[in-house]
Amino acid sequence: MQHYIKYAAIPAAALCLFLVFFLTGRNEPTEQLSLTTVEQPVDPQTEVVQQPAPASVTVDVKGAVRHPGVYTFTDEQRIIDAIEAAGGYVEGADSTLINHAQKLSDALVIYVPREGEQLPAMAPATSTTSTTPSENSTRVNINTATEQDLQTLPGIGPSKAQAIIRHRDEHGPFASTEQLTDVTGIGDKTFAQLSDLITVN
Repeated sequence: MQHYIKYAAIPAAALCLFLVFFLTGRNEPTEQLSLTTVEQPVDPQTEVVQQPAPASVTVDVKGAVRHPGVYTFTDEQRIIDAIEAAGGYVEGADSTLINHAQKLSDALVIYVPREGEQLPAMAPATSTTSTTPSENSTRVNINTATEQDLQTLPGIGPSKAQAIIRHRDEHGPFASTEQLTDVTGIGDKTFAQLSDLITVN
């Protein structure tokens, strides 16, 4: 009888140990995994910097070009662009003193002289922001000027420009600038405005 009890106690003890381990394993906390999102820093060098749009400028192209007139460009363009827009130089144009690489600015006047036109010694170039040949440091040769050239002078419109050319053709070149008053429609008052702007050389 004692042997029976002894052998019966062994399975009972094993069962108890099994239940202890089973229940203990179920009560252990389960490790939780958490996912975190890592924000990448923004590199300031990758930000797009918007460049300002080029400004619009208007220039006046005069003198020995095919199509003198007023043209609009951007301030990134240069004098050569204005010359090309005006049709390029006519035969006999003198572009020696023109800085083709100069950037354009608003209200700029580009005056292209003809070969043989006398320019003052102080004139380093033939383009400025002025509106008259005197401020341009150039003089209009009334013996060689075209009708368009003459119209760059103050007070000289198409009719007076034609009258000057007609007088020149009929009577020959002007010997002096004062002879301009011999042209019909040009009196002393008009000549006073032109005396510093014209030449016969």
